[in-house]
Amino acid sequence: MRWRSSGLPVLLLLLLTLSATVSGFRICSYNVQKFNLQKASNYRVMHTLTRVIAGCDICLLQNVIDSEGEVIRSLLSSLNRYDDNYLYKSVSSKGLGKSADDMQQYVFLYRTQTVNVVAEYQYKSKQSFLRAPFIVQFQGKRTAIKKFILVPLHTDPTHAIQEIDQLYDVFKEVSKKWNNTNVMFLGDFHAACAYVTRANRKNIRLFTNTSFSWLIKDKVDTTVSDDTNCAYDRIVVYGEPFLKAISPSSAKVYNIAKEFKLTRSKVLEVSDHFPVEVKLKSSALLLQATPLLILLVQSFLSAL
Repeated sequence: MRWRSSGLPVLLLLLLTLSATVSGFRICSYNVQKFNLQKASNYRVMHTLTRVIAGCDICLLQNVIDSEGEVIRSLLSSLNRYDDNYLYKSVSSKGLGKSADDMQQYVFLYRTQTVNVVAEYQYKSKQSFLRAPFIVQFQGKRTAIKKFILVPLHTDPTHAIQEIDQLYDVFKEVSKKWNNTNVMFLGDFHAACAYVTRANRKNIRLFTNTSFSWLIKDKVDTTVSDDTNCAYDRIVVYGEPFLKAISPSSAKVYNIAKEFKLTRSKVLEVSDHFPVEVKLKSSALLLQATPLLILLVQSFLSAL
């Protein structure tokens, strides 16, 4: 009996590792619509947001208004209480924008057990963007592609065409800076409906250059309201190596209404956007180890 009790934590660890291997490495992006201290004081909002982030290895939040850092500290505290399998940390930009009452931050929350922050960089060409990208290079601990760069963007809707096009210049600069072309762009681009039409694409290099793959397609609706049907939120990757490192058909809307059985009104308390997500493939070593891990778990269970 003593042997069985002491072995249970090992079994749980094995099952956790197996589950992580099978499910893949999830990267999420969520426009949380003016996520400030007042909004963070709403328990339902915090609980829903905590559940969303707990499903991601890296989660980019946009539209965070948190000059004193209290909002993200509170969110991290909630997250680390909710999911004791992982330790979550964050890295964030300063407030960005032209209006003092709307200085928004990009915030990446990540699991320290599955990924490290390698470097960060605030893009400095302010003329190109209302909220210039805050760029982070990560290193996955179990991903097929090790070092990769995430470039967030929440566009000014009235200048979405110009800002999305300028991401090409960001790509050239940051890929040279870190000698790494494994670059992913993600965020609320307003890349649909009246802001970016099909005719506008000839003026956007991320569309005309076929080395960039748009993983969230045009007909996807990333908005919550029934009044809109627009693929505003996007995920774009550069190059064949990064594309091959992504699990096929894994890029999609994270429909938290269905996932958590929430009413539309409760989802709208958090945001008028749904999160979007994509999964990276696990490393070859982990994939090779999976059959052995299954045998070990089965052997352990049969011995109980």
